[in-house]
Amino acid sequence: MTVAAAALADAVRRLRAAGIDTPGTDARVLLAGALGIPRGRLTLALAEPLAPAAETRFAAMIAAREARRPVAQILGGRLFWDRWFNVTPDVLDPRPETETLVALALEAPFARFLDLGTGSGAIAVTLLAERPLASGTATDISQAALDVAARNADAHGVGARLRLLRSDWFAGVAGRFDLIVSNPPYIAAAEMPGLAPEVRDFEPYRALSDGGDGLSAYRAIAAGIGAHLAPGGRLLVEIGESQGAAVRRIFSAAGLDAAAIHADLDGRDRVVAARMPGRVAT
Repeated sequence: MTVAAAALADAVRRLRAAGIDTPGTDARVLLAGALGIPRGRLTLALAEPLAPAAETRFAAMIAAREARRPVAQILGGRLFWDRWFNVTPDVLDPRPETETLVALALEAPFARFLDLGTGSGAIAVTLLAERPLASGTATDISQAALDVAARNADAHGVGARLRLLRSDWFAGVAGRFDLIVSNPPYIAAAEMPGLAPEVRDFEPYRALSDGGDGLSAYRAIAAGIGAHLAPGGRLLVEIGESQGAAVRRIFSAAGLDAAAIHADLDGRDRVVAARMPGRVAT
């Protein structure tokens, strides 16, 4: 029977040889997952022998990671805003930088919001969990993604306050909202070949790229925003780090005010925020 520490060391060597950027971190996270324990308890378990079932699980996980499958897909989920979200190949892996958008959304009150292209539902579910009196509508063109979002909403006790709608941007949406958020596909088609294999080969293409210049989603949002954002309401969208000026121009041309670019914790442009002219309803 293999001691956990030896299995971990061998896994780190294998992942490093496979070109994984963070072999030690990934191996530890996967070993904790194979053991079914919190990562913080892993050190205490390293001196213990691996049970056969755990050893088999860990070996399969490391083989999947060697093939560049994302850790979140191997584990079936990941933490976002300190909550566990289910992740499948049908949705994007919720990334820490997207928490910048959530933080900005929570800086002001909102009662009714719309999340365009919800994917796993990480943004919508987090907003509802943090604002117990709010209600939300979340859309996606993929029914498989909406199914994942539904599971996450139910897991965090907000399913009754979240309407999930299969829609291409605003196509199936009615009414106005005091907050609209989106993490749309913003990677240009020409940039896709340069992405890490974990992203390029395992995450859904149409959630990553519009197949063009990476700006078509913002144009679609700008075209429909007038009919759906309430006076004084806020729009927050995630962007690629070089897109801030272009997205700000698109929203300003659509008649939105106060379009501003916000950086993430690494100092990269990450969110464009804008506001619909007019007074917020009270």
